[in-house]
Amino acid sequence: MLSRVRARQMSLLTCLVAVLLAMTGLPGVARAAVHRAAAPAAPAATAATKTGPISVAYVEVNTDSMLNVGKYTLASNGANVFDIGVIFAANINYDGTNAYLYFNPQVQSVLDNAATQIKPLQQQGIKVELSILGNHQGAGFANFPSQAAASAFAKQLSDAVTKYGLDGIDFDDEYADYGVNGTAQPNASSFVYLVQALRADMPTKLITLYAIGPSASSLSYNGVDVTSDFDYAWNPWYGSFSVPNIALPASRLAPAAVDFGSTSAGTATSLAQQTVSGGYGAYLTYNLTSTDIHDYISGFTNVLYGSSAVYGTGTPPPPNNQIVNGGFETGNLSGWTTSGAATSVVNSGAHSGTYAARVGGTAPTNGDSGAAQTFTAPSGSTKVSFWYNVTCPDTVTYDWATATLRDNTANTTKTVLAKTCVNPSSGWKQVSASVTAGHSYTLTLTSHDDDYSGDPTYTLFDDVTAS
Repeated sequence: MLSRVRARQMSLLTCLVAVLLAMTGLPGVARAAVHRAAAPAAPAATAATKTGPISVAYVEVNTDSMLNVGKYTLASNGANVFDIGVIFAANINYDGTNAYLYFNPQVQSVLDNAATQIKPLQQQGIKVELSILGNHQGAGFANFPSQAAASAFAKQLSDAVTKYGLDGIDFDDEYADYGVNGTAQPNASSFVYLVQALRADMPTKLITLYAIGPSASSLSYNGVDVTSDFDYAWNPWYGSFSVPNIALPASRLAPAAVDFGSTSAGTATSLAQQTVSGGYGAYLTYNLTSTDIHDYISGFTNVLYGSSAVYGTGTPPPPNNQIVNGGFETGNLSGWTTSGAATSVVNSGAHSGTYAARVGGTAPTNGDSGAAQTFTAPSGSTKVSFWYNVTCPDTVTYDWATATLRDNTANTTKTVLAKTCVNPSSGWKQVSASVTAGHSYTLTLTSHDDDYSGDPTYTLFDDVTAS
């Protein structure tokens, strides 16, 4: 992927000029509710609040942590500086026939570890979006061959939002390289079909537009205008003040765009002053890292919110009573109770991160090996999930992986992974089961081997979360 900074240095002459679309009327009641929800609010009535434009932070997760978004607060009352954090970036890829949603390893890791990388921000009252970007393969938002193809990609996006507990999708129509690999050039209908389907799939989630590329100038087709389906639109040119060419009210536009790596503090402050004087409702920033830049940020928060910013060196705490060491990244089995012949932590073949638990052994063992943990489902949680990869050169009659979830509060037990044996191995698969917040549970992960020479069975487990 090319540098985001390099993209901003492209000549304006190489970009398609966005077409100003006239709105036919104010959004209806249902859409108004969506836009009210778009300005994130803290989850607890006692949490600090602020007035003024929302502040948005894109984070390059290839190199930096999403948790940086939650480290800045206002000195006056402790309110969050940033209201929306954007995971930059997933991709729209092309397999030779269809466009598909792709996560590089770093993005996948953030999503798989949502309990520690996303949910802590949400519990602070910060919304978390996923940015979608082209990937030089010819597939983009503006060249779907049919409405059905656009709708299918919209379904992939909404499924990802649901699966990982995200708050919305951000569109960035760059780097598609339309026309390569035999793909089509942009058309007038594609992005309209995509946004229309995505809004239908997730009526209460955020949809935002990084206003660049052919999609940004194709918001109306055959009598259908999707302008009002966007909650916000951002100026894509860092270090500048340019009102996005989309017919949204000022309260849903970010004409100011700041790159922490290249925009001077004085310019950032000036852009904040223009935001306030123009009555605009959002202020966009990019490339937030772990470096403490509270003095720089104070320059624009003093203008936007009447307060300087402070930096917290600690990351936001994870949800109370969540599973301990669910990714086994301590390098040991702390938090887990082991049983049976062979349970260990390995540093190769993990689903994400460096470590995974190996239940069972690479040499034959006799009977069950297991790892169990008792936890209380956190407030707001609805499910427990984990990933497994079973290596079982036998049949399920003799060897298997399995998992159970006991509700200690309700005194019930359910099998969340039925006996499974795959030769040579299953590859990484995810299992989820519903939980009730506040209930005590015991999750038991088991691998069974019949001790037969030559076919040892073992299972890797990783990324155990309650969310």
